[in-house]
Amino acid sequence: MLADLSPKRDGHDLGWLAEARLNALEWVGKNGFPSRKDEDWKYTALDEILAVPFVAAGAGPGRRATLDLINKAAIDLGGPRLVFVNGHFSPEFSRLTGLPSGAVVTTLAAVLATSPDRLKPFLGHTPGEHHAFAAFNDVFAEDGAFIHLTNDTIVDDPIQLVFFSETEGVPLMTSPRSVIIADSGSRATIVETYAGFPGDVYCTNVVTEVVLAENARIEHYKVQNEPTTAFHLALLEVRQARNSQFASRSVMLGSSVARHEIRVLLGGVEAEVSLDGIYLPQGEQVHDNTIFVDHVAANCTSHQLYKGVLDDHGHGVFNGHIMVRHGADGTDANQKNKNLLLSDRAQVDTRPRLEIYTDDVKCTHGAAVGQMDDEALLYLRTRGLPLESARGLLVYAFVQEMVDRIELEPLRASLEALVSTRFGTAAHRAQQ
Repeated sequence: MLADLSPKRDGHDLGWLAEARLNALEWVGKNGFPSRKDEDWKYTALDEILAVPFVAAGAGPGRRATLDLINKAAIDLGGPRLVFVNGHFSPEFSRLTGLPSGAVVTTLAAVLATSPDRLKPFLGHTPGEHHAFAAFNDVFAEDGAFIHLTNDTIVDDPIQLVFFSETEGVPLMTSPRSVIIADSGSRATIVETYAGFPGDVYCTNVVTEVVLAENARIEHYKVQNEPTTAFHLALLEVRQARNSQFASRSVMLGSSVARHEIRVLLGGVEAEVSLDGIYLPQGEQVHDNTIFVDHVAANCTSHQLYKGVLDDHGHGVFNGHIMVRHGADGTDANQKNKNLLLSDRAQVDTRPRLEIYTDDVKCTHGAAVGQMDDEALLYLRTRGLPLESARGLLVYAFVQEMVDRIELEPLRASLEALVSTRFGTAAHRAQQ
C-alpha cells in the first residue's frame, strides 16, 4: 500500500511528538491493517486500497487548483474558510475574516510551529487506539484546521474547512488532522467538504477531533464528494462534558471506498448528541458508516438517523453501536437506519446494536431495508410522469427528510441539487 511514507524529521518533530509518531509507525508494523476478521471492519474489504502504492502528499498548492475549482467543489458560505490542497493549507484560497475576538481559527501546522505542546493531548496518545489508519494519521499529519473557542464565544457565520486533492498522476495519501476545542458556553457551526479532480487516484485519511466543555455547542456538517477513483477513510472523535450539545450531519456521495467512522464519548451529565447521515453508493461504490456512542454519564441523550439509497452494485454499511455503562442512569438513546435498494444487485449490511449495563434507561434501535414502492411508482406514472422522473421523485422524497435537517440554507440548496442530479434532475424540478 505505502510506497514512500516515512516520518518527517523537520523542526517540528521534537521530543514527545517525534516519539509519538515513531511509536505509531511501529504499532502499524506490528499490528497491521484491519481486515474482515475485525468486528468493525467485517463488511468492508480493504484490498482495493492496500493494493495502491500511495506516497505522502507534499506541501504547497497543486498545479491545477484554482479559486474557481475550489468554489465549485464547495459552495462559499460567506464566513471564514480554510482551504487545504493535498492536506496542506492554501492561504490564497482561504479567508479568515469576521471572527470574534474569542475565536482562534488557524492551522495545525501553525500550532506545531509555535506551540506544539497544545497538541500533545491529541497527537501524543497511545498509538493505534482504534486502527492502523488512525495511527497512520498520527504519523503523517502535518496540517489541518485548529479551532479554539474560548469561554462564551459565539461564531455566527459557519466556519468552512475545504479539503481538495489532486495528484498529477501520482497516487497520493493525504493525512489532514483537525482539532476543534469548544470551551464553556461557546458555540459554532463547522462545515467540512472533501472533493478532488475526477479520475485522480488518492486516499484521504482524515482525523477530526472535537472537545466540548460544559454548555458548549457545536454543529458539524460533512460533505464527502470525492471522485470514484479516490478512497476516503475518516474518523470523527468527539468528547463531551456536562450539558454540551453536538450535532453531526454527513452526506456521503463520492469515493470508491469511503468509511466515515464516528466515536462519541458522553462524559458529562445531560450531554446531548445527534448524528444524522445519508449515503448514496452506486456503481461499485462502498459507503461504510461505523458509529460508536459511549454513554458514560447519567441523563445523556443520543439520537441517530441514517438513510441509504443504493443503486447498481452499490454497497452500504451501517454499523452502529451504543454502549450504556454502569451509572449512566436516565440514558435516552435511539438509533434508526433505513435503506432503499434501487437494484437487485445492490447490497446493504445494517447492524444497529445496544449494549446496556444499567436499568433506568430508554433505548430503542431498528433497521429497515426495502425496494421502490411499485404502487407509488404506478400512481405517479398514471399522472403523466415518465418512469425515470417518477423513480427519481420517490427517491428524493425518501432523502428529503435528511436534507431538511440541514439548517444552513445555501448548503441545503447545494445538496438538494447534488442529490437530485444523482437520481435525475427531473425529480428536483418536480419538487420545486
